[in-house]
Amino acid sequence: QVQLVESGGGAVQAGESLRLSCAASGRPLNAYSWGWFRQTPGKEREFVAAISDRDSRTRYADSVKGRFAVSRDNTKNTAYLQMNSLESGDTAEYYCSADRSYLTYIHGDTYRVQYWGQGTQVTVAS
Repeated sequence: QVQLVESGGGAVQAGESLRLSCAASGRPLNAYSWGWFRQTPGKEREFVAAISDRDSRTRYADSVKGRFAVSRDNTKNTAYLQMNSLESGDTAEYYCSADRSYLTYIHGDTYRVQYWGQGTQVTVAS
């Protein structure tokens, strides 16, 4: 049973930074791609960023390009989302995920994602 646990969320001022972590347990996820999504009340979960398994290719939503950076550390079975220059529009519950196929994240197919974390709240005050 794979479990993903996010940490690092919190409340910050606009312009500040946060780093989210997502630690996996249960099995190594070296052969999995990792993805980050976010969701606000009443809206669908939206894709934020992803990193592939083999060559750590990255992909970002247009709204976060240049501000967020996704990374992974296979030795720690952990993924990260560095969020800089945070804006009030970044306020959301952030979810990490893992899936065998990077295509899942290219297409933003939330229904195909194999593993999800429980979410961590990020609140950005303007």
